[in-house]
Amino acid sequence: MESPMKPFYAYDIYGTTDMPLTTAPVDRAWMDATDQHFAYRCLPLAIANQAGWLIHNPATVTVWWDGGPRIENLQLNFGMAPSSPWSFSIDSHSLAGGSIAADPRITSHFGSGVLTFSIPYLFRTPPGINLWVKGPTNYFKDGAHPLEGIVETDWLPATFTMNWKITRPHQPIRFERGEPICMVLPLPRGLTESLDPIRKMLADEPELEREYQEWLKSRSQFLTNLASG
Repeated sequence: MESPMKPFYAYDIYGTTDMPLTTAPVDRAWMDATDQHFAYRCLPLAIANQAGWLIHNPATVTVWWDGGPRIENLQLNFGMAPSSPWSFSIDSHSLAGGSIAADPRITSHFGSGVLTFSIPYLFRTPPGINLWVKGPTNYFKDGAHPLEGIVETDWLPATFTMNWKITRPHQPIRFERGEPICMVLPLPRGLTESLDPIRKMLADEPELEREYQEWLKSRSQFLTNLASG
């Protein structure tokens, strides 16, 4: 019997072992830390956490951006342990202390405080399916924000990069080896363009309004109970 699953290929170009492609998990550390894990009661949040695959960081790197537009304005220091002494030299515009050999897959490539990760996969999706390349959903990095793009992976014979915009100049931002730095999510091409949002009054749909009122009553009772412990 033919499988209902459509093939989705990630061609490993280099035989990479330290940038695995994994199924995105439901858990997030900040959600675990919420009172009684209440964040997991939000079903849309939990679904979004798992809606894709993750690619992981191959090397620990600490970056420092001085706010300038040039490539050299973003400095990278690899493998620096949290307890290692380090300093930032204003004169030489470089990080010093605790550095090991640079990983060429992690670079300052575009300037403007953008950190670039080279992705070792050439993806091939079914016809008409793009890949939404983004940061891991509901995963936060203080001082850096993932840049997102949509790639036509059903025909493009090329790889892409994952980029993070540093948002806190003059502060060290650390990316740990193994942490997720990219999420890929299949997206039908033309889906947005095929939909036409129409604004209507809810009262125009009596049955839907009734269901909404029932939900609203239940939600209000839940919030009351939550406030009372």
